[in-house]
Amino acid sequence: QAAQVAPAAPAPGVKVLTLEQALAIAAKQNRDVQSAIEYKNWVEGKYLEERSYALPQGAFTGTLLRTFDNSQSRLFEGLIGGDGSGGSGTSGSSFGEIFGGRQDIRTAEFKVSQVVFTWGQVGAAIRAAKLGFAYSDQQLRLFRQAVVKDVTSAFWNVLAARELVRIAEEDVAQEARHLDETTKRQQAGTATDYDVLAAQVAADNAKPSVIKTQNLVRSARAQLRFLLAEPGDVDVEGTLGATVQPLPAYEAALALALNNRPELGEIDAQQGIYNELIKIAASGNKPRVDAAAAWAMKSLAFTTLSSSGHSWNAAIFATVPLFDGWRTKGRVAQAKSDYATASLNELKLRDGISVQVRVALDAAQEAAEILAALSGTAKQAERLLFLSEKGFELGVKTRLEVQDAEQNLRLARANVAAAQRDYQVARVNLDWVTGTLDGGMPPSAAAPVK
Repeated sequence: QAAQVAPAAPAPGVKVLTLEQALAIAAKQNRDVQSAIEYKNWVEGKYLEERSYALPQGAFTGTLLRTFDNSQSRLFEGLIGGDGSGGSGTSGSSFGEIFGGRQDIRTAEFKVSQVVFTWGQVGAAIRAAKLGFAYSDQQLRLFRQAVVKDVTSAFWNVLAARELVRIAEEDVAQEARHLDETTKRQQAGTATDYDVLAAQVAADNAKPSVIKTQNLVRSARAQLRFLLAEPGDVDVEGTLGATVQPLPAYEAALALALNNRPELGEIDAQQGIYNELIKIAASGNKPRVDAAAAWAMKSLAFTTLSSSGHSWNAAIFATVPLFDGWRTKGRVAQAKSDYATASLNELKLRDGISVQVRVALDAAQEAAEILAALSGTAKQAERLLFLSEKGFELGVKTRLEVQDAEQNLRLARANVAAAQRDYQVARVNLDWVTGTLDGGMPPSAAAPVK
C-alpha cells in the first residue's frame, strides 16, 4: 500500500523537496557534475590551443637599447685629413663614434609566422582536440546519470526511513495504550501485577526502535544534502509506494545499454584521440615547412650622429630530420599501445555491461515479486491484530497471542516499506545500467552514443 510520507511540521530553514526538485538542484550544484562541466571547459580551451598552431602567429616587438664601448674609438682619430678633418666637416673622432662610444638603438618590429606543411601534425592535433569534446560530453553524461541514481536512491531512503519511524511510533503508542488498559484492569481487579509489569516491559522495549529509526532518517537526509551540495538542511515529501511495471527482455535491455552507456562513448572518443596521436607521433621524423616575415622601423643614434629607416625580410624554412635516435619510433609504439589498451578496455566494458544488465534485471524482478507478494500482508496483519485484541477482551485469546499479532503487523509494515524502497531503487538502477537515466539533463547532453 502506498503512503504519503512527508514531514508534518518542518523545522525553520529546512528545505522540503520533491524528487523532481532534488534532481534539478543536483543537476546544478552537485560537485561531481560541476567538476565534469569544468573539464568540458578545459577541453574547449585545449581545442583553441591546438587550433592556434594552424593559424598565423603575429607579434610586435619594441626595443630600446643603449650601449657604451669606447675601446676602439681612438683607432680612427686622424683617419681623414692630416688635421683630423674631412671634406664634409666630420672629424675622425666623430667617425670613430660609429665603432665606439655610446650608441642608442630603437627598434619597432612586427613579425608574422605561418606553418606551411607539417606532415599532418597540426591537422591531427586539431582533430584530436575536437574529439575531446565528445569525450567531455560523455563524461558529463556519466556523472549526471550517476548523480541522478544516487539522489533518487537517497530520496527513497529518506521516505523509507520515515515510514519506519511512523511504524515505530505507532508501536510505542500501541504499547502505551496496552499499558494504560492493563493498569485500569488491575485497578478493577481483572489483571495481575504480572500483567502490568509485562505491559510496562513491552512499552519500554518499543522506544529504542523509535530512536534508531529517527537517527536513520537524519543519516539519510544528511546523505541527500551532501549529494545536493546544499548549505542548509533538506527534507523530502513524496509517495513511497510504486506500481509494478513490466520489465524489458534481457536482449532489449542489453542493446539499449550498449547504445546509450556514456562509458562506451568515452572509450570511442579515446580511440579516436589515440588514432590521431599515432599520426602525430609518426610525423616526428618527417620534413616540415614554415614561413616567416618581418617589417621593422629602426633608429641608430650616436653622440653627434643619428640615422633611421625601415627594413623587412621574408623567408621559408624547410626542416628535414636526418636521425632522432629512434625517438619517433618509440613514441609511435607508445601511441599504438594506448590505442590497443583502449580497444581491450572497450571489450572488457561490454562484457561487464552484459553482466550488469543481467544483475539489474534480476534485482528488479526480485523486488517486483517481493512487493507483489507483500501487497496484502499489512492489511491481513491489521485484521489479525484486531481479532486478537477483541479475543483478549473477551477472554478467548492470551496476551502472548496479542503480542504475536502486534509483532507480525510491525514486521509486515516494515517489509512493505522496504520492498517499496527496494523496487524503486532497483528500477532506477536498471535505468542507470541501460544508460537512459538522463533526468534533469539538457537534451543536448543526453544524446545516445553513436
